[in-house]
Amino acid sequence: MQKVAPMSFASNPHQFDRVAKFVLDRTLEIPQEVLERMALLLVDTLGVAAGAATLEVGRIAREFAVEFHAAGSDKHSATLLFDGRRCAMPGAAWALATQIDNLDGHDGYNPTKGHIGCALVPALFAFAGQHPKLTGRQALTALAMGYEVAARAGVALHATTADYHTSGAWNALGVAAIGAHLRGQPSDILREAMGIAEYHGPRSQMMREIANPTMLHDGSGMGALVGISSLLLAERGFTGAPAITIEGQEVAPIWEDLGQDWTILRNYIKPYPICRWAHGALEGVRVLMVEHGVRAAEIERLEVATFAQSAALFPGLPKTTSEAQYSLGFALATLLVHGRIGPEHITDAGLNDPEVARLHARITVREEPRHSARFPAGRWSDVTAILQDGRRLTSGDVNARGGPEAPMPEADVRAKLGAMAGHVLSEGRIAALWDMKQRLFQPDMLFSELADLVAPAPDR
Repeated sequence: MQKVAPMSFASNPHQFDRVAKFVLDRTLEIPQEVLERMALLLVDTLGVAAGAATLEVGRIAREFAVEFHAAGSDKHSATLLFDGRRCAMPGAAWALATQIDNLDGHDGYNPTKGHIGCALVPALFAFAGQHPKLTGRQALTALAMGYEVAARAGVALHATTADYHTSGAWNALGVAAIGAHLRGQPSDILREAMGIAEYHGPRSQMMREIANPTMLHDGSGMGALVGISSLLLAERGFTGAPAITIEGQEVAPIWEDLGQDWTILRNYIKPYPICRWAHGALEGVRVLMVEHGVRAAEIERLEVATFAQSAALFPGLPKTTSEAQYSLGFALATLLVHGRIGPEHITDAGLNDPEVARLHARITVREEPRHSARFPAGRWSDVTAILQDGRRLTSGDVNARGGPEAPMPEADVRAKLGAMAGHVLSEGRIAALWDMKQRLFQPDMLFSELADLVAPAPDR
């Protein structure tokens, strides 16, 4: 990640003008391969949203949105996905983003150390409800534009502040960008909205949540709410200080390749609904299982060497879903015992699996400096299994799977969709959702067809 000097609060409106031209271009041309990747990320994110619909946090978020985010008129409302009820646009986006955030299987971008789609996909649906003629391609274009803005806002924030902030601190700017694009706002409204979104974005501390896992997760719920609210406020004349993660002289190099280098192609898809920091070690265990045939019953000890942030993950046996998704040892033991990690393994009875608990006690974790040096560009680890017969088997250095360095085949992404959503959606509805990956490109395809598919409550 590019390092720049600490922010000086000086702004450059001309620098913003270039970003605004990209954001507000209603005829924006995005390469086909980028839009196809965008469609895959969108469907994957919706699968996670569906899988999280029955989580306690999803229920709380939706009920709260309905009760406390009522819209004054229908033109300001949006549908709660996988629920069917309506509430105000900011509340609908907040509820869905919170729901997705708490089933930690959504996409991410390594240089931001966080997640984009978790906030932007809910915002897209909230805004799109007011645009019934929006086509699938137009929606994908708006979403891709927002991803590119959010990616650079995240890199700029991390490069200019000492603290490690959650994704909501910067993905709010991508949310505001999508809204301004779809609603045809001029650059002066966008500038105020970006300034409000950056100022009010939750500068929440990620490592505090890692040490004490809760339903707060990565702050993307508040990022979605702040981003939409910021644009709606700006439309009404509310002003905001310039967004220095866009306009600061120090971050100018980060924005120079906007519209030329498409970061979407480097977003990863998670194989498991577990914090990405655990995925390097999980890949190490998968290598041991696939290449050496290692099974849980024959393991005497499992030694994990990983980067500092991964080593800081929750060390104990989790009692909640939040703890389970931030627990490295639990994730490794679950993968070894079950051969996969699905929603059922990090909820309810899955949290009390005696075989997982037995194996968890045999796992040790330490920081390895060479892996820490590769963060955040990669999520590297190595894993050694000491078997009961005395053999030592090692994975070697491995990076997390699902990004450009080790992409998941589309067949695996389709299987993940079934694993995430299979307990709440019918096979027919899952198949229809997967088909949207291609259907969104049909000339007469309206985005509302996808919205109609994902709006109703779960099938079971």
